Amino acid sequence: MGNTASQSYVVATDVGGTCTDTIVFSPGEPLYLGKALSTPPNFAEGVMNSIRSASDTMGLSFAELFARASLFVHGSTVVDNTLLTRDGARTGLLTTEGFEDTLLITRGAYGRWGGLSEDGIKHPVATDRAEPLVPGERIQGLPERVDYKGAILRALDVEATEKAVRHLVEDKGVEALAVCLLWSFYNTAHERAVRDVIERVAPGTYVSLSSDIAPVPGEYERTSTTVINAYAGNIAAAYLNNLQELLTAEGYSGPLLVMQGYGGLLPAKEAAGRAVGMIECGPAAGVIGSCYLGHVMDDGDVIAADMGGTTFKVGVIQGGEFDYAREPMVDRFHYVAPKIEVISIGAGGGSIISLDPRTKVPSVGPRSAGARPGPICYGQGGEEPTLTDVMILVGYMNPDNFLGGSITLDIERARTIFKEKIADPLGLGVEEAAIGIYRIAAAQITDLIHEITVERGLDPRDFVLHAFGGSCPLVCGIFGAELNVKRIVIPYTASVNCAFGLVSADIVHEYSVTKTLPVPSAAEEINAIYAPMLENAQAQLAAEGFDESGTAFDWSIDLRYGRQVHEVTTPVRGETPVSEESLAALVDDFEALYERKYGKGSAYRAAGMEMTMFRLTARGLMKRPEIEKLALGGKDASAAKTGRRPIFVEAAGELVESDIYDFERLTPGNEITGPAVIHTPITTIVLQDKQTGHLDEYRNMVIHFT
Repeated sequence: MGNTASQSYVVATDVGGTCTDTIVFSPGEPLYLGKALSTPPNFAEGVMNSIRSASDTMGLSFAELFARASLFVHGSTVVDNTLLTRDGARTGLLTTEGFEDTLLITRGAYGRWGGLSEDGIKHPVATDRAEPLVPGERIQGLPERVDYKGAILRALDVEATEKAVRHLVEDKGVEALAVCLLWSFYNTAHERAVRDVIERVAPGTYVSLSSDIAPVPGEYERTSTTVINAYAGNIAAAYLNNLQELLTAEGYSGPLLVMQGYGGLLPAKEAAGRAVGMIECGPAAGVIGSCYLGHVMDDGDVIAADMGGTTFKVGVIQGGEFDYAREPMVDRFHYVAPKIEVISIGAGGGSIISLDPRTKVPSVGPRSAGARPGPICYGQGGEEPTLTDVMILVGYMNPDNFLGGSITLDIERARTIFKEKIADPLGLGVEEAAIGIYRIAAAQITDLIHEITVERGLDPRDFVLHAFGGSCPLVCGIFGAELNVKRIVIPYTASVNCAFGLVSADIVHEYSVTKTLPVPSAAEEINAIYAPMLENAQAQLAAEGFDESGTAFDWSIDLRYGRQVHEVTTPVRGETPVSEESLAALVDDFEALYERKYGKGSAYRAAGMEMTMFRLTARGLMKRPEIEKLALGGKDASAAKTGRRPIFVEAAGELVESDIYDFERLTPGNEITGPAVIHTPITTIVLQDKQTGHLDEYRNMVIHFT
């Protein structure tokens, strides 16, 4: 599956809530960028428009690009959208008799406020659990029982199973079935027997088994994950099949790889069966892109900040490694699929600005105008002021040169509606009110980054800030200074950085075995667990076209202290077979990671330890884009200056006449002193007072504080 043809192209497209982004690369050529508005509900139209935008910059026709493309890599919000809009398949749940309420109980009282905002938690008595994806009337208990060691205590009643399946499919109109039986991760026989019954009694019904999707302890989390996968699985499979057919019709004949939330790629067929893995795959790709760029720039500690049209998202990279979410959630539902930790708030360019009807206090988000109708200034029917409208009112955006001139922004309509709905009710002028909203958004972002850094014992001053997404370069000068980061890097791929992450990722397969062993345990016993996993992984990667030199394997073990329930996934040093030395190092590494997560001094070896899960991550190594390194020239950027206009400057507290630059006219080595605005074809960069922007040899804009 690796790309070896020198004249072939890798095309990567990421679908966001507002824009769809594309990167095209081939070894020895520069990166080509494309961007277009997303087109819900038919997102494929936006995918094609974005690719066409990239092909135009290459001087190739659409057909020529597809004829020469050897690989298409894709990230999509289709699963997130399905869950957030509750537009999935009508789903039923088959579980062990007596455990029908597991999904409905959630995590007890915590289920009433889990996933709510801080405002939502302020009045816990008024909270309630999220409406389940599967109501109680579509849950059936099956007579069967497996114990905690995997022994069958009660054989599956096949006749009762057939009756339950017929009831759900024929009487309740169920289109997809989640199967989650007790202790099935220790013994899969009953779940597989249930699948056989479904295929015989109700062929064509989408089936999701917990032993395939989430073979881990934790009854609620495992059930929730399996239900999410069943609920969104049909939608994801149909979307990927349709996309594959559309690409084929345009002349593309290569494979389709799909990004996963844990940062790896999967073939489309496999991804369609693991829809839960696609949750937040776009933000994960953004972190992957930042991790790779940090490696290129020799920055191991990075705050990766992504602000697009719908949300602001942030992840942290330490020592070139990123963390995985401890308890991932989607729309208040827990799930246990591995996912790169990215936290977010509803503050993006399309976030709608509103006033509290009683207090007139303004807020930014979480509602979003999306791509359609979008912000007012887009001229596509938007009637509610958004943060993008604020950006144009404070002078940052050029109405005649948005997205390289592909869209003319309607500043006057944005001003009129903002004045009517926001400024006048606040008793403020338009610019004064817009400045206040802008500051609110910057403060929300600063608070979120504090949550993932300072509140976890990390000092932002030790990190470089990567600001990407279409909107982040407009705001990063303020919140970056507030955080006092080392410097700010706005990648050349800024607003298409998630697409850049797609071409920076590998094919990744995850394997795991749940088994509890004490610490210490013999290395031979652990190697016996890993051996069949390794054999399966090698066979799968070989079938996908990777030879031994193109593969890599990472081993890890979940450990916890005695009488605790919270595990920490700890990498095993070196390669298998596991040695007594690597097991000794594993304990030290576990305690270091434990203290990093829970605070210095929290580790307590005297409590004893145990291993609960053994993991293998198998990678098929893909070609990385070779970022062209250009020669540095002089500092003088005057040739790129296009004029002056008033823009908001934080230090002055008002709009100040400032220099405007065209990014395309800048050359590596050029320096710009703020306040200033730099317009690029895919985003706008704002330098605040006492900030200097330097275009480096990779065409990244690096902002230093003076």
